[in-house]
Amino acid sequence: MTLQTTTAVIGLGSMGYGMAASCLRAGHTTHGFDVVPAQVTRFQSEGGAQGALTDVAPKLDAAVVVVLNAAQTQEVLFGADALVPMMRKGAVVMACATVPPEFARDMAARCAAHGVHYLDAPISGGSIKAARGDLSVMASGTADAFEAARAVLDATAATVFELGDSAGAGSAMKAVNQLLAGVHIAAMAEALTFGMTQGVTPDKFVEVISKCAGSSWMLENRAPHIVAGDYTPHSQVNIWPKDLGIVLDIAKSANFSAPITAAAMQQYLAAAGMGLGREDDAAIAKVYARNAGLTLPGDT
Repeated sequence: MTLQTTTAVIGLGSMGYGMAASCLRAGHTTHGFDVVPAQVTRFQSEGGAQGALTDVAPKLDAAVVVVLNAAQTQEVLFGADALVPMMRKGAVVMACATVPPEFARDMAARCAAHGVHYLDAPISGGSIKAARGDLSVMASGTADAFEAARAVLDATAATVFELGDSAGAGSAMKAVNQLLAGVHIAAMAEALTFGMTQGVTPDKFVEVISKCAGSSWMLENRAPHIVAGDYTPHSQVNIWPKDLGIVLDIAKSANFSAPITAAAMQQYLAAAGMGLGREDDAAIAKVYARNAGLTLPGDT
C-alpha cells in the first residue's frame, strides 16, 4: 500500500498542475500554489487542499517545486517567504526546474542545514504525461531524500532514473536532455520548412518523416502543432533561451564547444524577438517561414 502523504506543489503551470493532479489522484493530501490565483482556485475546485503555504508548510511531507528557473526555485525555498525553514526535519524538497548542477548542490546543502532533504529531480515528458502521472524523472540525492520523495515519485512518474547519491547529477543529465530536445525542435522546424520550399506540405512531411529514420520524439510531438496551425503553449519558446543558455554555460565551464546548440539558441532568440515567446515552441518554424517567405498552415 502506498503511503499517503501531505504534499505541496509550488508552480501550477502546465507541468506542475499535472503533477499536482496526479498526486491528488493517488490519494495524497495535495496543496497547490501559484502566483496566478486562478490556478490555485481551479486546483482547489478539483479537490486540492486549502490553506496558505505558511500554515501548511510545517505539516508537509514533501514540497514539489515546479517553477521556471533557478532564481524562482531559490525564491521559493529561501526568499522573502522562505519555505525550507518552515518545514519539519525529515521532509523533502523535490526540485524539478532545469537548473545548473552547481545550483542544485548549493540548494541541497542549504536544505540539509535545516534538516530538510533535497532531491535534484528535473522532469521530462511534457504536460500530457504530467497529467497522466507518466513523467520521466532524472533524479539524484541521498537515499533518505529518495525515500522521503518515493510516494510523490510513484504518483507522478512512470520512470525514475536514480543517477547518484548527491544533488547535481540529475541536473547534469537534464542539461544533456535539453540540448537534444531543443536542437531537435529547431531541426524539425528547419526540415519542415525546407521541405515546403521543395513542394513537401507540412502534413505530408509528418506522415512520411515520422515513419523514417529522420524522425524524433520531438518531431512527432511538435510538428503536428504546425500542421494544425495551433501554437497553444504546451512548452513555450521562452523556455529554450533559458535551458540552452544553461547548457552553453555548462559547456563553457567544461571548455566544451557546442556549436549546434549555439545555432539552435539563435533561432529561439529570433522567435522571441518576433514576439513568439509565449507561443508553443513549435512556433520556431515561423522564423524559418518568415526568412524564406513561406506561409505556414493557419497563417494568413
